[in-house]
Amino acid sequence: MRRPAEIEDLSGPVREALGPGCRAVAVERLRGGSRKGVYRVRVDDAPVTRVIVYRWAGAEDFWPARTDAGPGDPFAPASGLAPFLAARQTLDGLGVRVPRVFLADGGRRRYAADVAVVEDVSEDTLEALFESDPVRAAAALEDLAAATDAMHRHLAPQYGRVDLLRAGGTAAGVPCERLVLDRALSDLAEAAGRDGRIATVQDRLRDRLHHLAALVPPRAEYGLIHGELGPDHVMVDADGRAVLIDIEGLMHFDVEWEHVFLRLRFGERYPVLSRPGLDPRRTDLYALAMHLSLVAGPLRLLDGDFPGRAAMAAIAEHNLSEALALLP
Repeated sequence: MRRPAEIEDLSGPVREALGPGCRAVAVERLRGGSRKGVYRVRVDDAPVTRVIVYRWAGAEDFWPARTDAGPGDPFAPASGLAPFLAARQTLDGLGVRVPRVFLADGGRRRYAADVAVVEDVSEDTLEALFESDPVRAAAALEDLAAATDAMHRHLAPQYGRVDLLRAGGTAAGVPCERLVLDRALSDLAEAAGRDGRIATVQDRLRDRLHHLAALVPPRAEYGLIHGELGPDHVMVDADGRAVLIDIEGLMHFDVEWEHVFLRLRFGERYPVLSRPGLDPRRTDLYALAMHLSLVAGPLRLLDGDFPGRAAMAAIAEHNLSEALALLP
């Protein structure tokens, strides 16, 4: 039986982060977290009135275990304090705004899970501000465009998740486009087993994936990408800066993968983030692969007890339609 963290679970790290006189008075688990718990904790007698606590614990991870991702696969589940800290240090070094960290503890000697106490930037995401304060949101979107420019220009000679590369790991021994193709074929098979509409055209989708992958030329440099950079993963601080969150999956990879996701999530606002010079052959392959991933992944998550079921089902349904629309 899953139990969200309560005040007694979070008071220790919050007090350690903010001082012995600090007292946690209220805690709220924020929606959306599927691999870690994200809690807003309101405090008294501290330099700030609230903080965010990230809690990486088995009870906070709603994804079923997978064994088909190797150690060099940048799409392997990114969860835990180490990838968070590596990503944060990398982004901060590039001038990309990320939450300040008050405490990070991964020893699990004092606390039952890896925890980080970080700055509570805002109660509104960029996604919410698009509706409630369009002027402020537009300025933050421009700042986000500058941040993604800095990331995408930060090149590396091999791809892989930042924390793994820093630890001396190596990427899978295939090009990015081959990795995406193999992953898409797996997602296609899984989706076909769960939805008859995909099963009916499985062969056509498989042929389309192979055709698109065969058109992609080799590449030897990879930009830095967030991987899931939607407007719900961007906060806006008091100065109007875009602040990136959910950064554990930060990796060097083809920037086209990021742009496909940005186009999908930002919709009519994507032109602010769009840039010339993208490889249209990669973009075509990655668009179909991403839609298939966003069918198979949500359906897999719904096998368990993830609470946001209606939203996850809607994601799968939308991307199923989009994938089918890409068939010639």
